[in-house]
Parts: sequence; structure tokens; C-alpha cells
Amino acid sequence: MKQVAQKVNAMVFLEFEEPLKNLYNQLDKIKDVASAGDVDVSIMERELMQKIKDKRKEIYSSLTGWQKVQVSRHPERPYTLYYIEQMCNKFIELHGDRYFADDKAIVGGIADLDGETVMIIGHQKGVNIKMRQYRNFGMANPEGYRKALRLMKTAERFGFPIVTLIDTPGAFPGLEAEERGQAEAIARNLIEMAQLKVPIVCVVIGEGASGGAIGIGLGDRVYMLENTWYSVISPESCSSILWRSWDYKEQAAEALKLTADDMYEFGLIDGIIKEPVGGAHSAPEVMARALRRHLKKVLTELTQFSAEQLVQQRIEKYVNMGEFNVGTVR
Repeated sequence: MKQVAQKVNAMVFLEFEEPLKNLYNQLDKIKDVASAGDVDVSIMERELMQKIKDKRKEIYSSLTGWQKVQVSRHPERPYTLYYIEQMCNKFIELHGDRYFADDKAIVGGIADLDGETVMIIGHQKGVNIKMRQYRNFGMANPEGYRKALRLMKTAERFGFPIVTLIDTPGAFPGLEAEERGQAEAIARNLIEMAQLKVPIVCVVIGEGASGGAIGIGLGDRVYMLENTWYSVISPESCSSILWRSWDYKEQAAEALKLTADDMYEFGLIDGIIKEPVGGAHSAPEVMARALRRHLKKVLTELTQFSAEQLVQQRIEKYVNMGEFNVGTVR
């Protein structure tokens, strides 16, 4: 399998992690003192590391909606190809939609997930500036969704379960995407995924924005990692529409109720997968192992149902979503 390395640079701190940054700066200074002379600073190092651990736990125990959006966009957060590399023994990537092109924002292929053959499909943002441009920042064109559907139909033909990993700021909004049928491609995926006769497990691993997310997000089980978001619109776009400015994105994030906790409370997802303290990017290998265990457990449960049961339960799942009241006009 092609090796996909995570970005390795100086630590990146989000704005609400400023206290952590200060502690790490102190730790660097202590290490500089130790390297400059024959000084034993091991006790101070241990004390500072404990402070860092405690402060990180304190910060991440009460994140706001906007802060979780920031964590979901962390530049060192693991993406689809990283999870595939860590979770799967083998992976054969499949390309192209057989209509127009191969969209690099969506990757997919046949994988050996701990002894079980599955079709894995997901958004890929890119691990550096050059790769993000190549992957169009995880924003798929219509050919990306058509490629995904082609792979799903292939999985159905051979009886492979489907796993989708969602992480996109939205479907690509360019004129060329609309000309090639962006809305139709997403709508086609929804109607086809509702009827696929194999298990489908969807996981939001980062951003779950609008139709770009739901285009590969209809499944028997839908989960979100702890510090992710799922909504019809991003906080910034919502703010620009309601307040004509991005300055109210924090208020928009709270009003949209877009966190994993909110989605679970509304009954729109089936569960939340815990992240390491500090976010998935703080311990990506730990996160990958946790995700693999969860996928294996859920796939084992779903394989007990017949194809007809899967389709019926899937349709009922989405029909029953949401609450409404019918009023009487007098």
C-alpha cells in the first residue's frame, strides 16, 4: 500500500489553546537550559508535562460549538487516506466515474479491514498546501459523487460492506460543477444508497457540510467523531447570510446545533466515537485503532440482517427522522 504520511511540523495551536502553547514554551526553555549545561531538569519536565496533560483535559472537557468546528479543521487532523493506511492490511484504490474524470477530492477502493473485505470511500483534503490544491480541499465535483456511486454499486455486486468517511467543507460550488450536474449527482447517490443491498456505515471524521457530506452519508449506521460537526451550512456562511458578516460565526455555530452531541440528541446519528483528549490529531494512531474497533463491531452487527431487512430498516430510519406538528387552520 502507498504510504501516506501525516504532516509533521512544529505544533499547531488553535486560538483557545493559548494556555497550552505557553506551557509548551516553558517546556522548551527548560530543555534549552538542560542542553546548554549539565543540569538535571527531569523533575521540572515531569511537572510541566503533568500540567500540560491537566490543562488539555480541562480545555477539551468544555468546548463550544465553534471550538469543535476549529478542531475538526485542524491542519494535522488525520484524513481518509491516513485512516485507511492505519486500519487496513491492504487497499486497492479505484479511480474514475466512467463518465468524465477522476475526482481527487474523493478516494475509494477495496480494502482488507482486519480480515474483512470492504469498500471504503471518503473525502481527502490533503496534508499540505500543494496536496490540498490537488485534492480541491476535499470539495468534490459531480464526478466525485459518481465515482463513489460506481464503487458502491461494485460493492453491492460482490457483497462487500461499504464504509464512508466524511470530511468536507461542502460540494464544490464552481460553475463547472453545476454545469455537470452537481445537485443531480448528489440526489442520485441518495436514492441509490437508500436501496443498496449491503451494509453501509458512515462516519464523520472532520467536517460534515451540506450536500457535500450527505452525498456519501446515507447509511444503516451514521456516527461522528467527538470533535466534528454536521450541518446544512457552515457557521461562516450562516453568519454571512443572517448578519452580512463572518464576525458572528461563533453565534451561528451555537444556533446551528451542529456538534456530535447535538446530532445524537436530535436522533440524526447513531452514536459518537470518542477522540483522544486533545483531538484526533493529538494521537492519530490511537484514533485509528478506536475507529477500526468500532467499524468491526458495527459491521458484525449489520451482517446479521438480510438484504431486504437492511433496505427496509434504512428507509424507515430516514422516514422517521425529525419531529413536526400539524396545526389546524380556523
